[in-house]
Amino acid sequence: MSRSRVLFTLCLAVLIAQLDTSVVNLAMRRIGTDLGAGVSTLQWVMDAYNLAYASLLLTGGTLGDLYGRRRLFVLGILAFAAGSVVCGVAPGAAVLIAGRALTGLGAALALPTSLAIIADVYRDGTERARAIGVWASCNGVALAIGPSIGGLLMDWTGWRGIFLVVVPVALLAVVLALRCVPESASPEGRHLDAKGQALAVLGLTLLAVAVIEGPRWTWTAWPTLGCGGASVAALLGFVHVERRGASPMVPLALFRSAPFSAALVVASMMTFSTYAMLFLLPIALQSAHGLGVRVAGLAMLPMALAFVVVSRNSGTLVGRFGARATLAAGMACMAAGALAMSVAGSATPAIWLVAASLLSGVGLGLAGGPVMAVAVARVPADRAGTASGLGNTARMLGATLGVAVLGAVFAGHAGTATADPAAIVAGFRAAMRGSAAAASLGAVLALAFIGRDGHLATDRIRAASSGRAGAVLREIGWYLADSPRSRGRQRELLRAMDDRMLRDIGLTRYDAMQAADRDQTLAPSIRSPSRSQVLPFQRII
Repeated sequence: MSRSRVLFTLCLAVLIAQLDTSVVNLAMRRIGTDLGAGVSTLQWVMDAYNLAYASLLLTGGTLGDLYGRRRLFVLGILAFAAGSVVCGVAPGAAVLIAGRALTGLGAALALPTSLAIIADVYRDGTERARAIGVWASCNGVALAIGPSIGGLLMDWTGWRGIFLVVVPVALLAVVLALRCVPESASPEGRHLDAKGQALAVLGLTLLAVAVIEGPRWTWTAWPTLGCGGASVAALLGFVHVERRGASPMVPLALFRSAPFSAALVVASMMTFSTYAMLFLLPIALQSAHGLGVRVAGLAMLPMALAFVVVSRNSGTLVGRFGARATLAAGMACMAAGALAMSVAGSATPAIWLVAASLLSGVGLGLAGGPVMAVAVARVPADRAGTASGLGNTARMLGATLGVAVLGAVFAGHAGTATADPAAIVAGFRAAMRGSAAAASLGAVLALAFIGRDGHLATDRIRAASSGRAGAVLREIGWYLADSPRSRGRQRELLRAMDDRMLRDIGLTRYDAMQAADRDQTLAPSIRSPSRSQVLPFQRII
């Protein structure tokens, strides 16, 4: 088995999934024109993928543990390829939406299992950190190159080409997976929460229907009220099932931690604001400001590059200023960017929107890593994987609701079509005010509920660790996320850890002592966006 080939195969899956998401935003205007689709239909094109991905993400990891991670990975990539074919040949909007839902299902199966496969193949802590750093960096690469590639593909092949070009790459990933990736499973103690999963899908889908179709049906119409009421009933049923179930999909006890719950809400607000912007900004650039699709793609590039550059350095900022301040600053930058967009009129130069989106990209880069770090740091070590899965689910739920809610705000001002520039500007400005409000709420929650200082004693860390690197990781993460100033405890902690525990978190004794003697924070090595998502994971979900 060549581990480099395994990693290459898994990275292909991440790349095609993230490229699909970033490129499709750019195609919305042409899809609407070619298929005669209004705003609500375009919302479904986006949210069919987001909804399937968000509601099935946790179950995808569980199925991989039960029935084999390589098997689920291959099935997920095949589903993604099949959905892309359906999208590429879709004769109408309904078929396109169905294809998008199928690609979301494929991503929900493939991406969690790909991370678990890396954890299984790379047993050494340092090598695992590097491997997942490469895996995670594919997200940034896809975000950076997606707009420009999408613009070129749209010019050369039309919007159908952006779906079909994925298929051969997906099939290559399947062939490589069958030849290179070893099968693994961990069924012990794992159970499929079928009732909880069904209620979650039903509740979220009905909520999306009510929000997206509300402007067309009117908010007081019986279909809107019926879908909204049924959604509430299904989600309450979900909470009841999870509370009483022996093996719940979502352990509700985790939400007793206010910082953990706040981190998930902030994560939702972050993507609520961002995904609505990514959905509507290309429409505004093309329809209201007259940019061609290729130029619009290039106009989206500064935001993506700002995100990539800033996110790679967010760990250093967390080490210096703390997760609370970094996260709040990131959400504030996102709010400022959205607010700047909300004052742009039809006569405003497009460069103003580009500059505002760049500011939002800086904010997203600042907030993305710390919000997940706080979520993982606030739960027991054996729940770190679950916390990470819930964090990613919260992000996708925020994305789904952002497109649904702010898309409905846009449609309420712009109407159901996307052809009137003045109406589009009015709708875009209103939606960006909502985006700014969501990001501002996230900043306030970060300041209110994420602690300024950790108050962790070294003896508590020693007692909690009991020789388990996972517990020590949680305590280090908690400590560094909350208290960047008190270095004395960090030095005591490092000297208290034995060599095996250090190896498990990717450090040597020399590295640890050098960091302690130089009074340095370990945040860059533990919190770096390219590595922070993995090191606490003893079992990936």
